Amino acid sequence: MNEQKQRIVVKVGTSTLTHSSGSLNLRSMEQMVRVLSDLSGAGHEIILVTSGAIAVGTARMGLDERPRALRMKQAAAAVGQCRMMHIYDKLFSEYNRTVAQILLTGDDVEDPLRAEHLRNTFASLLEMGIIPVVNENDSVSSAEIETGHHKVLGDNDTLSAIVAELCRADLLVLFSDIDGLYDADPRSHPDARLLHRVTELTPEILEMAGGAGTWRGTGGMATKLSAARIAMNAGCDMVITNGQRMGDLYGIVEGQDVGTRFAAGGSPQ
Repeated sequence: MNEQKQRIVVKVGTSTLTHSSGSLNLRSMEQMVRVLSDLSGAGHEIILVTSGAIAVGTARMGLDERPRALRMKQAAAAVGQCRMMHIYDKLFSEYNRTVAQILLTGDDVEDPLRAEHLRNTFASLLEMGIIPVVNENDSVSSAEIETGHHKVLGDNDTLSAIVAELCRADLLVLFSDIDGLYDADPRSHPDARLLHRVTELTPEILEMAGGAGTWRGTGGMATKLSAARIAMNAGCDMVITNGQRMGDLYGIVEGQDVGTRFAAGGSPQ
């Protein structure tokens, strides 16, 4: 077993956090919180990057579908973020863990001075055993939810990789609705093979990226490979795995072949 204490960024997608209705999937959240709390108790430093604010806000506001107008998306994000942090605080408190909310915009990570303040904030929280819960500040930033504009973060896969780079994390784990990177689309190719280890983002690997997943999320495999590039170049391993099996995180931390691991330390991309 790998007993080395690690700084771990865990990103969980909307499809894992919510039901198809947009309401929070409390069972999935409880399982994740239990595992993260346990790993924190074992001495690992945990940072959670969470999606789902717009989907949760949409359901909370009683809307039939995800808003199309930017101002309504941002209103839904504000409602949803409040709801999600309330649940996170409640669940983590049951395991005697304290959480902190950090909402980011592109300017926060692009500006060197702000980025340094941000790094110090993360460091202070982690030193005290507090788990930062991070999301893009969708109520003021349109980088993710309004396409065609200048993007720094753009999606929470990229956001989590930037956070991992900023915090000099050892490991980034992307929980999604897929088991990892396959050599073909498993939905149309039953014999597709799951790749357990990637050491270089070759043109062949990049070609394996498909389109976006469910309507509740914005990220597809392309955004995950983009995140892998950032993480690997920062010396951080990244793993893609299925959010339905939160317990797999134990094996991932130990270095087992779970999902697809993009191993840092290869030639710069």
